[in-house]
Amino acid sequence: MLQGAKDKMSGPLASGACSDPEEASDVKSPLSSRFREPLTHARFQELFGGAEQEPELPAEPCLPWLRRRRADACSGPGAWRMLLARLPPLRWLPQYRWRAWLLGDAVAGITVGVVHVPQGMAFALLTSVPPVFGLYTSFFPVLIYSLLGTGRHLSTGTFAVLSLMTGSVVERVVPEPLAGNLSGIEREQLEARRVGAAAAVAFGSGTLMLGMFVLRLGVLSTFLSEPVVKALTSGAALHVLVSQLPSLLGLSLPRQIGCFSLFKTLAAVLSALSQSSPAELTISALSLALLVPVKELNVRFRDRLPTPIPGEVVMVLLATVLCFTSSLDTRYNVQVVGLLPGGFPQPLLPTLDELPRVLADSLPISLVTFAVSTSLASIYADKYSYTIDPNQELLAHGVSNLISSLFSCFPNSATLATTSLLVDAGGNTQLAGLFSCVVVLAVLLWLGPFFYYLPKAVLACINISSMRQMFFQMQELPQLWHISRVDFAVWMVTWVAVVTLNVDLGLAVGVVVSMMAVVCRTQRVQCLALGLAEGTELYRPVRESQKLLQVPGLCILSYPAPLYFATRGQFHRILEWHLGLGERTTPGAEPVRVAILDFSGITFADAAGAREVVQLTRRCQDDGIYLLLAQCNALVLETLTRAGLWDSMTSEQLFVSVQDAAAHALERLKPTGPKICTVWV
Repeated sequence: MLQGAKDKMSGPLASGACSDPEEASDVKSPLSSRFREPLTHARFQELFGGAEQEPELPAEPCLPWLRRRRADACSGPGAWRMLLARLPPLRWLPQYRWRAWLLGDAVAGITVGVVHVPQGMAFALLTSVPPVFGLYTSFFPVLIYSLLGTGRHLSTGTFAVLSLMTGSVVERVVPEPLAGNLSGIEREQLEARRVGAAAAVAFGSGTLMLGMFVLRLGVLSTFLSEPVVKALTSGAALHVLVSQLPSLLGLSLPRQIGCFSLFKTLAAVLSALSQSSPAELTISALSLALLVPVKELNVRFRDRLPTPIPGEVVMVLLATVLCFTSSLDTRYNVQVVGLLPGGFPQPLLPTLDELPRVLADSLPISLVTFAVSTSLASIYADKYSYTIDPNQELLAHGVSNLISSLFSCFPNSATLATTSLLVDAGGNTQLAGLFSCVVVLAVLLWLGPFFYYLPKAVLACINISSMRQMFFQMQELPQLWHISRVDFAVWMVTWVAVVTLNVDLGLAVGVVVSMMAVVCRTQRVQCLALGLAEGTELYRPVRESQKLLQVPGLCILSYPAPLYFATRGQFHRILEWHLGLGERTTPGAEPVRVAILDFSGITFADAAGAREVVQLTRRCQDDGIYLLLAQCNALVLETLTRAGLWDSMTSEQLFVSVQDAAAHALERLKPTGPKICTVWV
């Protein structure tokens, strides 16, 4: 608290035009009165036991948490806590309200399971594998996540964006032969290789997520900002739409991969449009005419409907019956799903020869899996007042992809459509996933032959209709423009990159642009000159207050941004101008004799930033400016100390608050007889 107040009831400086700091009250003990001597950082540590002292760094900074966890796990209570953390059902199942929740979980689980069947088969086509493997991917990951996941309302399984990304990898690793017209055996061998490649991608992404879990890298999800994720899914939805055009029109075209694949596919479809099948075109038109209005009804009347209308299931049943009774597959050459093998495939380790070729592609897939699933789980966790563990989510999705790959499944994650459906149908806990698995299991064991005559064009329509919510994300752009134009620019750049290049490169471009936006924002931070708000002890930026008290010869500056290699140049220029170390643009300005730097806004400093502060202290010392630092946190102070701060400063120049530093500065300026005047801004 400032010393030398003329009126003790009005704060450290008297309000009015001018006051003489020669009139000072006696110095009191810092612990016995509100009028105390200014506290330096060293004095504060002496009086209060070093409350802000940084703990010593460990001799081995590598994974100290791992050693602590091992020691804790060796005890009985520690092992039980570890088990509770890794098996969430041990926590929520004893508190399960059977009468209130069981019916809702059963209805929601069965509803989602019914939707999983057509969507799983449809997304398998996006992955370039037979439809039955979509059913496997709708069973094993859902079962595993129900045991390991922390998202109570999260529905996992096949996801269109991941299926599209995986399909691009599969087509690149196992391309369609140029000759075409494969025999039955050759077609089976090609499909087996593609299934192995898709399983290898799931194995690689699961392994990467488990490695991230071991390193506790759940924080990496923050690098995929909301504009990046929404632009990625919206752009991928357009890829899904275009990739399904050949199936809608009954065209047998090779799948385009790589950059500009969307435009290549459009060109191929337009050139082959005359060869389209009228029968499949009619089926596609009728399917979309049913699915799109049903989706719209489910959204508009969500609160009035007891359960959403299962448009996909109705469409599958109608199309299957129509194709069977009319023999569309033989009379009009309509492509059908064919025989779905019953039961489960034997557990098989994916071919390790394919793993090095797909490992680089597994990284963006694992990042998208984790980011989409975690963000979706967080939305419903906030809505229903519970918490999720990002690192446990890494474990759940990593184990889910790793184990399911042994059963020839492709990468999976949480999905927006089925999660929303589960919540609307009354789901409460992960137990709904078990009911969903029962429905898929029934199809795999007994009901598979009923889907033999299901036209593949219907599955393509299901793919397109499931993208509805992703397409409508573009409606948020005007609001995003109003809130933050930087985020709007990130959204647009990411979307254009995803559409014009491909999903993988678009994701990389989005992450880079998002990080550059953060760096640019730190570059545009302004250094604020502070003044004392009259009648208070608070220092505020000059531009914010209407009436401030300022002292000639005293400059108080606040730099509210991290100080690192990207901001050191800006920090140097701003401080040089304010302190008069360079050429000043204001002629006749009062020379600065004492400067105070408020470091409360500097959350961290790297080596380059710390050296910049040390150089500043030396220049101030050479120019006769007495420099004081205030509110420097322990981590920044440790970095400055290692950079040689105390070679040009003393501990008496480091204060715990701006008020204490200002009080010390006024004492130093007393012999020159400055007047403290009110400045109207």
